[in-house]
Amino acid sequence: MKPLTFFDFIKIDEYSATPKYLQLANSIVNAIEAAVIQKDYLLPSINELSYQFDISRDTIQKSYRHLKKIGVVNSFPGKGYCISNMDFRQKLRIFLLFNKLSAHKKIIYDALVAALGDDVAIDFYIYNNDFKLFKKLLQSKKQEYSHFVIIPHFIEGGENAHEIINAIPKDKLILLNKNIAGIEGDYSVVFENFEKDIFEALYQARAQLSKYHTLRLIFPDQSYFPVEIINGFQRFCQQYAFNHEVVNNISIAPINKGEVFINLMEDDLVILLERIMEHKFKVGKEVGVISYNETPIKKVILNGITTISTDFKYMGTVAAGMILESSKRHIEVPFYYTRRASL
Repeated sequence: MKPLTFFDFIKIDEYSATPKYLQLANSIVNAIEAAVIQKDYLLPSINELSYQFDISRDTIQKSYRHLKKIGVVNSFPGKGYCISNMDFRQKLRIFLLFNKLSAHKKIIYDALVAALGDDVAIDFYIYNNDFKLFKKLLQSKKQEYSHFVIIPHFIEGGENAHEIINAIPKDKLILLNKNIAGIEGDYSVVFENFEKDIFEALYQARAQLSKYHTLRLIFPDQSYFPVEIINGFQRFCQQYAFNHEVVNNISIAPINKGEVFINLMEDDLVILLERIMEHKFKVGKEVGVISYNETPIKKVILNGITTISTDFKYMGTVAAGMILESSKRHIEVPFYYTRRASL
């Protein structure tokens, strides 16, 4: 059998959401740990790697600078980059699987990565709420990961998600954002309590809501959001005597004075605001708007959009703590009502 070489360890996955410079850096660390390359090994030139793997020069330079920053390589003028530290070990190798990319998911990712530090290898994938892709990604990953961090949201077909997740060793499993019924064993989860959260957030907003006669929740038919949100919304409206409706398509639903709209999807927020402006209604006076999930831009749109939102930074930071401490806990994330001019 032909012995493995440095180039056999270079793996760049076009489907991965992990930046290519980190994929390259992780590949080089893997080669070190496999003893394929030794101390003082001269890494291939930037031009050679760029040609061999069709990677931009900027990406390779960024990767080498990252390895230098974390103490794996040194650079020498006119010579290049050499391996300087054979004792370096990335004890944590994390398979990170998110349902989608969005502003609030980026907050989770940034908080997780910042709290974990540099000595961690992360393979990051997105399955776009598609259960088949979710299943394929988890079943195709044969590498030895120390942890699997997963956000489990599906538009359809997720009824058997627990069966796929149960194949993961529970000491390696961390669920984010949502817990899944049917998962066995002792595992970690940082979760939202969707029904309770929206009920309590609307309860905090009841003084502002009282100047409106109808609450309308925009919940598209093809949505990955849990139906528990609808349950909490309806329970609040029934308990506090608000007229209410669940709207599936805001692009055609009527918009009237005295109504409050609660949107979940970012695209729906754009459509809603455009239609309100077409009607020349005053936001926060004649029509109210509450948006699910806090993002920085909502602080400034129309002098501020009122939000109800979990603490995404907290979610990522707590998940990182569970990884670093090897703890198995079920932690409910705080949920906040932030009043702004739109209500």
